[in-house]
Amino acid sequence: MTENAWTRWPSPEALGRNGLSRPRRLLSGGIRALVLGMLLWSVFHNKHVHGWGIAFAVVGIAVTGVLARAFWRTTLQHRLMSSLLLVVPLLGMAVLAQSTGFEGPALVLWCGCAISALERMPMGAALPVASVALASFAAVNNDVPLTTAATVTGMALAGYVLRLDAEARGGAQRLLAQERAARAAEAESAALAERARIAREIHDVLAHSLSAQMVHLEAARLLIERGADRDQILERVVAARGMARDGLAETRQALSALRGELTPLEDFLSELVSAAGGAEVTVTGERPQLSAEASQAVRRVAQEALTNVRKHAPGAKVRIRLDYREHEVTLNVRDSGGAAGELGTSGGGYGLLGMRERAELLGGSLDAGPDEEGFVVTLKVPV
Repeated sequence: MTENAWTRWPSPEALGRNGLSRPRRLLSGGIRALVLGMLLWSVFHNKHVHGWGIAFAVVGIAVTGVLARAFWRTTLQHRLMSSLLLVVPLLGMAVLAQSTGFEGPALVLWCGCAISALERMPMGAALPVASVALASFAAVNNDVPLTTAATVTGMALAGYVLRLDAEARGGAQRLLAQERAARAAEAESAALAERARIAREIHDVLAHSLSAQMVHLEAARLLIERGADRDQILERVVAARGMARDGLAETRQALSALRGELTPLEDFLSELVSAAGGAEVTVTGERPQLSAEASQAVRRVAQEALTNVRKHAPGAKVRIRLDYREHEVTLNVRDSGGAAGELGTSGGGYGLLGMRERAELLGGSLDAGPDEEGFVVTLKVPV
């Protein structure tokens, strides 16, 4: 054994009663009741003790029980000196019992002290206590030497086995507590991630919609103050109403995504291009099981790309390609016209920068830039 093994206490989980099954609790209580019954029986059936002697013997048994319970508590609290100070009177009670003719209780006390010390104390202190107790037992035992040696060895092994069993139970209790803590941390982390996802959805939808409405309404207010004609003012109000309608529709889509009620991506793209005036949509591969976050990212990027086409390349031909692969989904939106500089510097829609951040949070990527014809947006999201 190392120095640490000699001075190390059994864990509080090993010394306590937490984690004990009901059968083991009943067995432990039964053994205590049996020992107490045997001690009382030996007192009342001792032919050499009468009257006040029986009363003193019963008091001695009660004092022994109090000392044993105190020893159990001090070892549970890892208080070495207090435990040793309680073992000494217990051994003294055994010597007193032996000297007054109570050989049975004396043997029980010596064996109990030895087993309890080996089970509940550091080995550096348990071995001397157990040696004294078992040596006293062997000295007064009337059996043949071989039987006495076997009994002493059995008692020592019993105490050590109980120690190992208690340590195993304590280790299981600690692992269970760690697992519960890990599950609680995992649940808290999942809740925080879900809150962050909801916050991103609300920001992406409401921030864009409300800010665009404010721009149009502020423009309408300025036109009214300047005395502009009715058509100019109406144009701004109608634009604000359109933004509110689009924002409401996108809010409903976001709520559906949060509930996990999303339509298949190919159906969504078909509806999107129909509302946008038509585009060529190509879908390849077999549709995998996508998370709500990944599916929503693809939808938002498609919306943003088509919004940019309408603003900066009206009338341009748009081709959308959705590729389902084994480990990722790729969305490619390509238009045939529009100035790359205008598109690259505009802040329209939800913003390609925000979509790139969303893709990177999912472990994917988003690339946007001009090509030979117009502008290309490519999103890759892992499955």
